[in-house]
Amino acid sequence: MQQVATVHGGEPNPLDSTGLCLLSLDGGGVRGLSTLYILKGLMDRLNQTRPEGSPAKKPCEVFDLIGGTSTGGLIAIMLGRLEMDIDDCIMAYIKLMKMIFDKPSKRGLLSIFGKIEPRFDANKLENAINEVINNHGAKPTDLFNDQADRSCRVFVCSITQETKEIVRLRSYPIHNKPGIPATICQAARATSAATTFFEPVSIGARRFADGALGANNPVDEVEGEASDIWCEDTGDLKPLVKCFISIGTGHPGKKAMEDNLLKFVSKTLPALATQTEHTEKQFIAKWRQHYDSKRYFRFNVDQGLQDVGLAEYQEQGLIESATEGYLDHQAVAFRVRDCVENLKSKQGATNFHFNEEIRGYQKRLAVLEQWQGRARWQVPFERNTRFTSRAELLSGLTQKLERKSDATRKIAIIGLGGVGKTQLVLELAYRIREQYAVYWIAVNSLANLQKAYRKVAQNLRLPGCDEIGVDILELVHSYLSVESIGPWLLIFDNADDIDLWTSPLISEAGAKRLIDYMPRSRHGAIIWTTRDRKMATEVARENVVTVQQMDESGASDMMRNYLIYPSRIKNYEDLLPGLLRKLTYLPLAIVQAAAYINVTGESLKHYEALLSNQDDEAIELLSEHFEDDGRYGDMENAVAKTWLISFEQIRRRSSLAFEYLGFMACVDPKDIPRSLLPPSERSSQKKQSDAIGILDAFSFITRHEDGSAFDIHRLVHLVTRGWLKRNGTLSFCHEQAVVRLGELLSDINEANRIHWRPYIAHAQHAVGKDDKCSREKVNLAERCGNCLYYDGRYREAETMCQITLEYRERVRGPEHPNTLTSVNNLGLVLNMQGKYAEAEALYRRALQDREKVQGPEHPDTLTSVNNLGFVLNKRGKYTEAEALYRRALQGREKVLGREHPDTLISVNNLGLVLNTQGKYTEAEALYRRALQGQEKVQGPEHPNTLTSVNNLGFVLDRQGKYTEAEALYQRALQGQEKVQGLEHPDTLTSVNNLSTVLNIQGKYTEAEALCQRALQCREKVLGPEHPDTLISFNNLGLFLDNQSKYAEAEALYRRALQGQEKVQGPEHPDTLTSVNNLSTVLNIQGKYTEAEALCQRALQGREKVLGREYPDTLTSVNNLGLVLHYQGKYTEAEALYRRALQGREKVLGREHPDTLISVNNLGLVLYYQGKYTEAEALCRRALQGQEKVLGREHPRTLTSASNLDSVLSHQVEEAKATHRNNP
Repeated sequence: MQQVATVHGGEPNPLDSTGLCLLSLDGGGVRGLSTLYILKGLMDRLNQTRPEGSPAKKPCEVFDLIGGTSTGGLIAIMLGRLEMDIDDCIMAYIKLMKMIFDKPSKRGLLSIFGKIEPRFDANKLENAINEVINNHGAKPTDLFNDQADRSCRVFVCSITQETKEIVRLRSYPIHNKPGIPATICQAARATSAATTFFEPVSIGARRFADGALGANNPVDEVEGEASDIWCEDTGDLKPLVKCFISIGTGHPGKKAMEDNLLKFVSKTLPALATQTEHTEKQFIAKWRQHYDSKRYFRFNVDQGLQDVGLAEYQEQGLIESATEGYLDHQAVAFRVRDCVENLKSKQGATNFHFNEEIRGYQKRLAVLEQWQGRARWQVPFERNTRFTSRAELLSGLTQKLERKSDATRKIAIIGLGGVGKTQLVLELAYRIREQYAVYWIAVNSLANLQKAYRKVAQNLRLPGCDEIGVDILELVHSYLSVESIGPWLLIFDNADDIDLWTSPLISEAGAKRLIDYMPRSRHGAIIWTTRDRKMATEVARENVVTVQQMDESGASDMMRNYLIYPSRIKNYEDLLPGLLRKLTYLPLAIVQAAAYINVTGESLKHYEALLSNQDDEAIELLSEHFEDDGRYGDMENAVAKTWLISFEQIRRRSSLAFEYLGFMACVDPKDIPRSLLPPSERSSQKKQSDAIGILDAFSFITRHEDGSAFDIHRLVHLVTRGWLKRNGTLSFCHEQAVVRLGELLSDINEANRIHWRPYIAHAQHAVGKDDKCSREKVNLAERCGNCLYYDGRYREAETMCQITLEYRERVRGPEHPNTLTSVNNLGLVLNMQGKYAEAEALYRRALQDREKVQGPEHPDTLTSVNNLGFVLNKRGKYTEAEALYRRALQGREKVLGREHPDTLISVNNLGLVLNTQGKYTEAEALYRRALQGQEKVQGPEHPNTLTSVNNLGFVLDRQGKYTEAEALYQRALQGQEKVQGLEHPDTLTSVNNLSTVLNIQGKYTEAEALCQRALQCREKVLGPEHPDTLISFNNLGLFLDNQSKYAEAEALYRRALQGQEKVQGPEHPDTLTSVNNLSTVLNIQGKYTEAEALCQRALQGREKVLGREYPDTLTSVNNLGLVLHYQGKYTEAEALYRRALQGREKVLGREHPDTLISVNNLGLVLYYQGKYTEAEALCRRALQGQEKVLGREHPRTLTSASNLDSVLSHQVEEAKATHRNNP
């Protein structure tokens, strides 16, 4: 709800407190009671707003003039002349109506002379009026105008019988208007002497009748009377009226008309029915502005009183009910609310010279507005037509400004330099300039601030503003603290120096601070823009608005807005997101980039390339000055130089904060753990927290939610490095970071990765950012490389290992133990990337030199033995690998003991090579030994333990023990996801293996999802040509093959094969597996020639590399049999099936799933040759074995059941044919 007040900019408008309040009351007989109920509603609501304990106001204390006609005139006399309160008036009115209208004295017909005979006794009316007068402190013979000076003036309307003109009987004298010397009773009788109701009244020689005949709605009479009193010379009443209320007696109906008895014989009285409402419409049209501005109000019950006659006093209940319903209507309730709100501010009676007072005020206001129009807008910048909307921030700021408050609204806007604070407030200022006077103060320095204040004072023409020695701050403060000057907004831009605001301005006791000069007014608001959060909270407390960097969409819009030629983006749309990320979506950086492109004519691509270059070039680019009308002419616009101001602020405030900033510039800008910051013995915990708080306050860093880490803005990071370099301190800060990281990474292993993982990115950054190589840096590179290796990030680890090796070879020599450790480590990460030839060469070098320098049984030598065996195993050189593994195991058992972790690794690795060779029983035993030892020594969740879990699952898988294998794969996967992460290569191995065993069991949906996950993550982590990734391509082909998606499967097999031939060679076991699988899918598609050739290649390669009885070799034997079988070469196929079956029974056992495949296939080929008895026996054996091993619902089981059914069916048909031929 809003106060009805004139918008002004200087002294208070007298209209708001002492403007005229006028009340006009219609006539309407008994229905005048409705008028009183409406007025009661207004007065009750008005009195409810008064302070507790204050006496209730009466209408005569609110209204300057009350005018009425007929019964409205009676009410006016009671309220104004007799000064009755509303409740007394209602009681008196009800009693008066009953006395008058109880019984009509005549029937009210026309006399034989055509005169109207009154229906009611005039004596009763007079007696009733006299009783009211007597009961309220007056006498009936008292003059209506007794010359007393009352604040409320009253007049009533009547008609002279002689001239039929309306006359006004007044309770007050009026200049140049002769009065009629009526008593109170005569005035009441004159206004209420309705022609058909009462005899006219004589006053002196003149006779008067009911004024309703001429003015049943006397609003025009009230307007004219007020004009005669307060503006006789101009007649311009409207500027003097604060509130004008007109109250009716309800819309008239048929019954009211009939009461006049002249419906058919008179042309005068029927017009009364419509005159009231017609007058209302005309008057509202004339006073439209007052009506719209909630200064003129008309209240009149529209429904419920149509059938209440003018004399039916018994209908009191109906009148009250209808009026109450009218006031409760929503639209009326709003008007009542607005009316009361208007009346609430009325403070005193309006004097006779109010017109002169208003005219004087209007003249002063016109002058004030003339110069204030210029003075109330003091903003140094034009509107930014290219401002990119920040709707949510602008909306929030506008709401804060509009929020009602008993004090000055204070808002601080905080954000990094260049984030757009000034532009945001500038746009806000332009949006609200019609409602607020706006004063913009740049706070570059105290001198500039005082200069801006003086300009404000001069434009406002404040007295004394040009005097020497005047306290200009106090002058403006005093002016803006005056409530009556209206709404204003004071903007302090770049308020970054908290000392300027909180320290005394002069060195005297009790001297004021700048913050003490902030004006106080409930109509005022102050906005500060600052980079310092501490400053923001100091001046605005909790009312701080943070401006964050833009999102990509907003940043893109801004770049497009600022580029002169849109075509510069059009051809490089794909580069824009990357460029904006490099600019960190920072508005100033975006505007600077656009300015550079506009001026130089360079393309977006060229600018992006420049920004991507070395630090020096990027900093130089960010230091480019550019023209911008929306920033101060004497300030640097360049992003880099913008922040130098903040650097100086931070350095002055806290040397420790500046030290931290330099340290952070030498580590990665993201996720900086608080624990990484160098400890400071000279600084307390509080000082350390304060230092971090200062960097946060200037928006240079962003704290994480839990407070344990923070990020430094990328461009701040870059510019800080440039500043350190120019000042010759970058090397010192860099060395400090290297030493600190070396301390934190001094104790690393796979089990405590939770402690070292947060520091890896920072170590990489510290190692890679400086070309200078020190011993500390090399040690850090080695530790960082080990962490990356443990984390499965082999390509990144390779970089660290290269740095370490090059330095140690140069400084310590090629055969130094530390150098050889670096050789070994580089071989390790190359091996894990599938670069087996390079890895093997490094392992052989490390082994030879360690044997020479450290001896054949030194633990480091045995590590090289083990590692060389590992890479040879990966290359399919199983015999040599096995020999090395056995040597490593024997040496470690001797030197380190049977349960040493390294010994258990050798146990596991020996199991691995035996498993690869198909020696499953021996391999299983070794895996179990390794697992038991690792669970005991290293714990159930150590990565080495989980590797053994996975490997044991693999050997059980190869033996056809799928349920046990699945359980172990699940355990390994869950542990690795928890300990090593979702994308660690070891985790992905378990994902791959689990998918394989699920596929074998026919759980295709779950298996395929896992296979897809393994492939996608391996491509991401290891690369598309890593051996493990190529295995995943091959495995996904298997899934599609099983789903009869042969073309897709073929494509994947070919991709895997091409990669393996390139990376691992044409005879590597993995390559031969892909050759085998490709032949199978080609065979199914009927591409027999190519399929047979590939099968022959796979078989020959496996026989050569793996041996004639190796399980994979036997698979190739079986598959070649299939190809020949499909071509109808049953005899050759049978021979191959028999060889495969015999080998599998020997190597895998009679119930191994692969053995049962060979049983099934041999049975089928015998069936096709008509050897039904042997075929039936083999099909039954295959079915029974698969039901036992795989289950009754497994696809292979169902295939065997179908095959047996075919054999049996054919035998039945053959038996029937034989019987027919031999009856």
